[in-house]
Parts: sequence; C-alpha cells; structure tokens
Amino acid sequence: MFWNKKEAKHKLVVIGDSLSQGFNNGGIYRTDVNFPSFVHRCFDPKPDFDQPSFTAQAGIPLNLEVLVRGLSEEFGDEITWDEFLPAASHMVKTLKRIKKYWEGGLKDLAIPRDHPYHNQSVWGFNISDSWVVNEQNSRHHIQTNPEKFTVFDMLPEHAKFTTARLVLNPSFKSEFETRSQFNNAETLAKDGGIENLIVCLGHNNMIAAITDLKVIWTEDDNLEVFPGQRKHTAYRPEHFENQYRKLAERVSKLDAKRVFVPTLPYVTIPPVCRGVNSDLSSKRLGYFDYYTRFWIWDEDFDPDKHPHLTKDQAIQLDLAMDEYNEIIKKLASEYGWTVVPMAKNVAGLARRRLGGELVRDLPKGLADALRKQESTAHLVDDNNEINLTTDFLRLDDNGKLYKGGIFSLDGLHPTTIGYGLMANVYLKTMAKAGVKFQRSIDWDEVVREDTLISNPPKLLGELRYVLRLLAMGNQERFYNFGKNILGQAMDLVSPRKSDN
Repeated sequence: MFWNKKEAKHKLVVIGDSLSQGFNNGGIYRTDVNFPSFVHRCFDPKPDFDQPSFTAQAGIPLNLEVLVRGLSEEFGDEITWDEFLPAASHMVKTLKRIKKYWEGGLKDLAIPRDHPYHNQSVWGFNISDSWVVNEQNSRHHIQTNPEKFTVFDMLPEHAKFTTARLVLNPSFKSEFETRSQFNNAETLAKDGGIENLIVCLGHNNMIAAITDLKVIWTEDDNLEVFPGQRKHTAYRPEHFENQYRKLAERVSKLDAKRVFVPTLPYVTIPPVCRGVNSDLSSKRLGYFDYYTRFWIWDEDFDPDKHPHLTKDQAIQLDLAMDEYNEIIKKLASEYGWTVVPMAKNVAGLARRRLGGELVRDLPKGLADALRKQESTAHLVDDNNEINLTTDFLRLDDNGKLYKGGIFSLDGLHPTTIGYGLMANVYLKTMAKAGVKFQRSIDWDEVVREDTLISNPPKLLGELRYVLRLLAMGNQERFYNFGKNILGQAMDLVSPRKSDN
C-alpha cells in the first residue's frame, strides 16, 4: 500500500480515452468542459485537477465548430458562389497554420512540467494502449510512418500521437519518455495516493467497426498491436476479457480508495452512422436494414454503391457489446469497483431506435437552464420535456437547433451538454459510493459553455455548402475517422432530399 487511504493527496485521477479527455466536433479543444471537469467542479473547495490544454489553433486535429465560426466571421451567414474561392483560400490558410502549429513549426510544444497530469486521457486509446503507448514510441511512429490519409498535407499528421506525447510527457524529457498512462498514474499513487480513480476505457475496442463500416475481428496474436498498425476493428468478447483483466490487474496495483468504470454504450447509437431502409420487423427489433454514413438518406442509399454495415452485423456488434459489459460488471465485482451505468443512460436517449420515444429522463436543472436563454428556450416543451436527441445536429431557418444536441459535429462524441449529462450520471453514482460533493452540476454554466447549442454558427444551417469547400478530391478515399476526422466532414456535402 502506497498511502493511508483516509488521507489521499489526489482527489480525482482519470485514465481514459476521448470521452474522458473531452473530444468533440472533430478534435480535442477545451478539456475544461469534459465530464471529469464537471465532476471536479462539484467539490468545494476544488482539489487540484491538472490536465493539458489544446485550445491553440482550433484544437487537434481540428474543431469543426471553431472552423465554421471563423468562416462566419469572415463571410457572414452564408457563402455565395462568388465567395467560394476566397472562402476556400481562407480555409486552406487556416488548415496549414493548424498543421504547422501542432507539428512544432510555430513554437516549441514542450511544457516545463515534470509531474503527471491528473487526467491521463488520450483520444483514440483502446485498453492496451494505456500501458503500451508512451511518448517515445509515439514520437518514433510519427517520424517513421508517414500518414497515407491526409488532405493535401493540410492537417497535423499523426494527431493522436502528438496528443499522446503532450499528455504522457509534456516536457518531452528523455527521463519520462517511456511513461504510459499507468506509469503516470502510479507516480501519482506513490505521491500521496489516489482517492477516486475513473477508468474510462474500452470504447475504442469496437468503435472502428462503425467509423470504418467494416467488421474485422481480432485474432489471438494481434490483441496489443501498436495503434496505427492495427487491421482489426473490433475485439472478440473473449479477447476483450483478456485485455480488461490485464487492465484490472494494473488498476489494482494503484490501490485507489475508489475505482469507477463505465459500461459501454452500443456503437450503433451515435449518429456517426445512420440506420436506413427500416422494415416493420427490423423496427420492432430496434434495428435498421443497413447502417451507412449519416448524411445518406433512405431514398439515396444504394447498398451496391455506399459503404455500410448490415442489420445482422449491427446486431452482432451490439451482442458483443452486451458481453463486454457483462465482463466489466464481473471484473468490477471481483475487484470491488463501482460500475457507472452509461450504456443504459445513452440507450434511453436513442430516439430513432426507440421509435421516437425517449425513456431516459433528463435533469430538471438542465430544463430550467435551457428555458433561461432565448436561444435554447424552444428546446423545452410545455410539459418541461427537453427536446434533445442523439440525432445529428440540425438547424431551422432561424438558425436554432431543432434536432440533435447530444452528439457534436463529428457524430461520435458528445456536445458540452452531452458531457454534462455524462457527468451527472457519474456524480450520482459516485455519491452513492460515498464520494462527498458539496455542489451539484451548474446547468446554467453547462448551457453557456455549449456554444454549439446555445449560439450555433449560422453557417451550420447550410453545412453541406460550407464543407463543400473541403471536398476537393475523392471524398470516399479521405473518409477515415480514426486517421483523419476532416475526411468525414468533407463527405457531408452530399445533398439531402429529406430530413427523416
């Protein structure tokens, strides 16, 4: 034992992936509005909770909301055809500047910091990355593996590995270059102990099946392949258990007073992929015949032309996720951890899957906060029901949100309000487990922070026209969410004939 558990120095520590780091709108930008930050704000006095900042140059690899706001400031509420070329030029200059900055071309990215961050989250990490990836091998991968999927060399190459370097060894000192997430957490544990440890991993052991629209299962010999070299998109349940048990053994050695682990939502719920061509039988099952890119509507979809998963593949993935969650619950019971019921809460918000009905109540405090702002008051009806769903975001002719609001512009990660909802589930679960909070979530603050919902850029009303500026090549060739988030955005330019 490293410490006396009654006197832990570090109140909150996180080992995780994009969801605990705060990735949204296509990049990691403001870590101060991720769900651990909202949990941290409920302590009074607030304990130390350090995490890196990525607010420079619209985040990494790119925050689409920031990009669109920049275009709005330059060209107004719409881009006319005579402004197309100037707008394209503006965007190219912006992307080149972002790339140059995050590759160290504008300033040294190293930070004079020797102590690990409390939030050790890195987007894109799966379970084994938490002990396999460090700053040294991330740097080596960047130097020796030129990316194959870039948009005219205008985005920072290997953005995930740059992020890993800045989280795991922000000083870039050689003495810390082999530290993984767990090595850093162990340093904190030895330095006075950890009171509350959140381990938010496992989502990326399946998510590539949805972002790539390919189901390639793991084999026995490729479970811990370095990211960037993986060919599989989903872990077989027995392989997931193998990895999660290794994770549990490492977590137990940290000797944290309390450990919190989430169940994992179905990957078929986020609007990064869209169910199309539903018949009555599939609707009763809660599944659609096909799952394709989220900008392709039923009447446009052609299974011989568009990339997709079948209904059977989607069901297979969800059944595997059910097994993942049973494994998580089983190991949590073995090790005395507390399970955070994220899967159940997200499933209750999946409007299209539920036939238009929501079964998960949203916090009254959120409804009150939405009512207070003119730009969001319409999102609460006369029965005090909140009209936020898991659909992709849509704006009406007045530039106000009328659909979506839980997932951000990348179709996969939450909005700031979505992160607030995650924090609310963690807060209630942690309180039941004995964590003492002095404050509740300030929903007024959460709504104000979510500028995408409370003050959406007017250009989002014609998003497909704005993003057409990015579609300067073979659209499908560039679509690879894990390697190039902008590739996904480029394909949004496809015309939409209806709004199902």
